[in-house]
Amino acid sequence: MPDPQIVYVKNPPVALYKVLKFENLAASGGEAKYMIADGLVRVNGKVETRKRKKIYPGDTIELDDICLKIEPDE
Repeated sequence: MPDPQIVYVKNPPVALYKVLKFENLAASGGEAKYMIADGLVRVNGKVETRKRKKIYPGDTIELDDICLKIEPDE
């Protein structure tokens, strides 16, 4: 697993597809939803196909060779 990028979230939880969109891993929310539905995204090491999966601080998201670590924005 590559070194994770830290992503700060102000109001957790946040939907998985929104994280992908806001971090520019997907061009739009619709594209993010397709990527998730196609099984391309892993959350905490497991393939996640729920577009609205709630993401909390401490979670990791992987897509291709990118890894995001979710942290609270204090």
